[in-house]
Amino acid sequence: MTDVISTGRRTRRRGERAKRSSAPGQNPHLEVPYIVRGIPSYDLLDEESLQKIESTAERIIAEIGIEIRDDVESVELYRKAGAKIEEVDGTRWNIKCEPGMVRDLLKTAPGQFTQHARNPRNSVEIGGNNVVLAPAYGSPFVMDLDQGRRYGTIEDFRNFIKLAQSSPWLHHSGGTICEPTDIAVNKRHLDMLYSHIKYSDRAFLGSITAPERVLDSIEMARLVFGAEFVDQNCVIMGNFNTTSPLVLDGVTTAGIRHYAAANQGSIHLPFLLGGAVSPLTMAGSVAHGLAESMFSCALTQLVRPGAPAILAAFLSSMSLRSGSPTFGTAEPALGSLVMGQLARRLNLPLRCAGSFTTSKLPDGQAMQQSMMSMLSAVQGGAHYILHSAGFLDGLLSMSYEKFVMDTDVCGAMHAYLAGVKVDDDTLAFEALAEQGAGEHLFSTQHTMRHYKTAYYDSALDDNQPWETWNEQGEVDMAHRANARWKQTLADYEPPALDESIDEALLAFIAQKKSSMKDAWY
Repeated sequence: MTDVISTGRRTRRRGERAKRSSAPGQNPHLEVPYIVRGIPSYDLLDEESLQKIESTAERIIAEIGIEIRDDVESVELYRKAGAKIEEVDGTRWNIKCEPGMVRDLLKTAPGQFTQHARNPRNSVEIGGNNVVLAPAYGSPFVMDLDQGRRYGTIEDFRNFIKLAQSSPWLHHSGGTICEPTDIAVNKRHLDMLYSHIKYSDRAFLGSITAPERVLDSIEMARLVFGAEFVDQNCVIMGNFNTTSPLVLDGVTTAGIRHYAAANQGSIHLPFLLGGAVSPLTMAGSVAHGLAESMFSCALTQLVRPGAPAILAAFLSSMSLRSGSPTFGTAEPALGSLVMGQLARRLNLPLRCAGSFTTSKLPDGQAMQQSMMSMLSAVQGGAHYILHSAGFLDGLLSMSYEKFVMDTDVCGAMHAYLAGVKVDDDTLAFEALAEQGAGEHLFSTQHTMRHYKTAYYDSALDDNQPWETWNEQGEVDMAHRANARWKQTLADYEPPALDESIDEALLAFIAQKKSSMKDAWY
């Protein structure tokens, strides 16, 4: 694999770390390519309850079935594996698998795998005892305090990549951070993927919106990493949604097959709205989501046993008065805890939850709901947490201010997941003994050794006395975040990219764009 880290890049990063050593919220001892969990995940349900959910999920697949549309090849893969196939019409097939069949297919999927970044120091481990944080995904709108809510552009898209690259608390560049609506629908995937490669040296997600766009994504990854390396290693992933309830459309299944055939990763996500496309009660919604995600993951193993697949859950509630989705509420948070247990029993990596909110502003509601949801993913044992930063307006809007507010919380999650180290030094008997009873500890040797790294120091919190805050203009967190994202973009420097790789990518994009007319829908 091409190592595109230049000596200048390494030198600059060392200098940046040194400068950050005393900066708020930038403790260098926490700057890591991904989090290795130092605290246990939480087991919410007992064995009997888990077995009931698993049995119900398998019963859904065996008795109701999953419908595949417009993809004969995927249907035939399931037929050859022993599934019962019922043709609904010429484009729709109902697939039923006996209990245990899907679970057996999933045994060849890796419980942990590496997604390689073009900067090897930023490669991530997904699964096992690891946690990877990535930005929010899929918003058509963007917003900030200066311009309000508007359609996203390629400039916004690149800005969010730069903000993610600049944060020591995120580990992954993500995918469709926002929709660049100023570029034709059939061509924007090329610009988006190039932007991830150009402006970040972290791992990234590829396109999933059409089979040919999946193939373009894989080919661009080959230009960066080399075809032989890509065939043997995961360097790109696709984030696929089922069409709930109980449907996989042909665009989705073809995309899953293409990524799996190339030995690349895929995330298998039912987007469940309780009471609308999924049972209203959380146990039922979890069983339903488990059935869809397991079935979707199993398709990868029918294509290429050993291809990376991530079990996933997007559980959401709804306002029964209006029918509107609600995010960051208590019941889906509990569902995420259960999904963690189920994923561990299947030995599959898990994606769930994130910084979810239906708030329209980066306000108290936004952060209250986001913390509820994010902690459920962290406590539940999620390995890949998409939507870690920027999610606002029920995922319809990507917020500049909330992005940096969320990354600040991600920094705190690094400290939280590190757990509590207990040894002679941290027990600090000598800190109390040095000066004895009744004396402060500000100047003790123990305090001086640890004062820079003992606590996570938020870059956005204001912990000054009220009088000082008042004298300085009573600036709230949203406006502090506004100033911070602007300064971060002003300070951004792109990571080095090999010139020959850049030229090859640009030539590929130019050829692809010239081969088709713009399509805007």
